[in-house]
Amino acid sequence: MKRTSSGVVALLLIGVMMFLPTNFMIRSPGPVFNTLGEDNGHDVVSIKGAQSYPSESVLDLLTIYVQGGGQNRITIPVVLEALVNSAKDLVPEETIISRGVSSEEKNEQNDFMMTSSQDLAVAAALAELDQGFTEWLTVAEFSTGTNEKVLEPKDRLLKFEGEQITSLEQLKEELNSRGAEPAILTVGRPDKHGVYSDVDVTVNTKEAENGERQLGVFLGNEYEFPIDVSFGLENVGGPSAGMMFALAIIDRLTEGSLAGDHHIAGTGEISADGKVGPIGGIAQKMVAAKNAGATVFLAPADNCAEAIGRIPAGLDVIKVATLSEARQALEKIAAGEDPATFTTCE
Repeated sequence: MKRTSSGVVALLLIGVMMFLPTNFMIRSPGPVFNTLGEDNGHDVVSIKGAQSYPSESVLDLLTIYVQGGGQNRITIPVVLEALVNSAKDLVPEETIISRGVSSEEKNEQNDFMMTSSQDLAVAAALAELDQGFTEWLTVAEFSTGTNEKVLEPKDRLLKFEGEQITSLEQLKEELNSRGAEPAILTVGRPDKHGVYSDVDVTVNTKEAENGERQLGVFLGNEYEFPIDVSFGLENVGGPSAGMMFALAIIDRLTEGSLAGDHHIAGTGEISADGKVGPIGGIAQKMVAAKNAGATVFLAPADNCAEAIGRIPAGLDVIKVATLSEARQALEKIAAGEDPATFTTCE
């Protein structure tokens, strides 16, 4: 009788444990969107202020589903299913959500990164097409109190000691060469109506652990484009759609179809100067691309090691490090070249 009772208790404990929350998250293939198509009746990418051309190409951006983490922890049966499902990856929660960050805060971060990636996609596409635009470094927020009394959020950094600021790298050089001495920084500052005027302020710097001089601010980027690009995609976050948005913009702004009548998918962050950065969930995105009918997948060069061994049969995965490389690959495919002969991740 005692053994039976012990057995029942053990079974109950196992049953309870099976439904305890875990600290794992699951990545699985998510929805696929043609950047040259529509979503819920809206063009995914639409352009005003310039001639826009139709295209026969399909240029898919890819997403992943993420389960678990924060207030939505997954249980052991869900974990076990993911372990035997080749299309899913089980990862520790902290690899996706930093400690102390709630699910809501993570969603807000993803929304911000998506908006930023759209601006960067426009900048990268216009740069690739040799079309000019204006870019400013701006004060996003303060990391220390070093210049909190003289700078303001949204200030545009225009000149350092009378010299035009042209890039973050150039500004860093100017700050380091100045050393600990105060300097005159000219900023464009908006009034309550959004009208900017130039203001000279005296700024100080502090030496960071790496020896570089810093203003104590987090810098952002602001752009003024000659065209108006709208993105009609809802409920998708993160920066990984940047390259595909940029390719769609290039396709719309140039005659013909960038990839001919081919079905292409791809992923990758984009910088304003056209560099393609790595993303998370490459394995799940390749599965999503294959399931959606794509025959070619554009993968960031830095994701290739992770992709090897998990490429679906019949999917050519082309390695790209820049927007120019991605564009050239699509133009060659449109011209009839075999994608299998390109630089791939295999």
